Amino acid sequence: MSEAAAGGGGSVEYIQHHLTNLCVGEGCETNGFWSWHLDTLAFSVLIGAIIVFVSWRLGKKLTTGAPGGFQNFVESILDFVGQQVKDTFPGHNPLIAPLALTIFVWVWLMNFMDLIPVDLLPSLGSLLGIHYLKVVPTTDLNTTMAMSLTVFLLIIFYNIKVKGPVGYFKQFLFHPFGKFALPINVVMTLIEELAKPLSLGLRLFGNMFAGELVFLLIALIGGTMAVGAAALFWLPLQVVLDLGWLIFHILVITLQAFIFMVLTIVYLGMAHTSADEH
Repeated sequence: MSEAAAGGGGSVEYIQHHLTNLCVGEGCETNGFWSWHLDTLAFSVLIGAIIVFVSWRLGKKLTTGAPGGFQNFVESILDFVGQQVKDTFPGHNPLIAPLALTIFVWVWLMNFMDLIPVDLLPSLGSLLGIHYLKVVPTTDLNTTMAMSLTVFLLIIFYNIKVKGPVGYFKQFLFHPFGKFALPINVVMTLIEELAKPLSLGLRLFGNMFAGELVFLLIALIGGTMAVGAAALFWLPLQVVLDLGWLIFHILVITLQAFIFMVLTIVYLGMAHTSADEH
């Protein structure tokens, strides 16, 4: 039920309210560099802490004889991620598999917040005096770009480590058209490199933001149209649409976490290949 719309506010105001972060610092109105989105930070850290705690508890209760259902579930995720690394990543690097697992689980759980009813946590927050609360960290461009830039820094690091500074620089000069097209090579390679963090961050943000917007539009059905006898039609329709989109969105949040993980493995794999192989 869309509380803002039902309470007399317009649909646009309702959507804008739900898409506004709890912000402090300078430039909140314009999303400036020195503004801090406290809700994004809080939910991201909380989800990360839950992952660490559950991993710690599971590690203390590991069994080899007859593992329980949750351990089997976790081991299936480990096997799945490990197989993706084996199939995609050339050679061996002890960082890649743990990084891929962390990305997949953390991004999936942040995406999962989108399946919580859109008014539930903001309503609880309003009771505590929190007027804005955006609960899905991956619908904040700052989150997705921060993760993609972290991956990009690792790409640069391993490019320099594996190819050497000179080899990495030569990649910009002689790829993809050879030594007779140096200016074109530099421009094309720069575009190729910059496209990596942009594709990672913008793809995840765009899909999750669109998914949240659909949930808000469905919620508006119950708040603006379900009045009097019309509720007999609009409320069941809202339930059906909400359930249908929720089931479909489970696939979306899983697919987006998988894509972010696989592209990270692929990009880091490309950084571990020699200049000639690249």
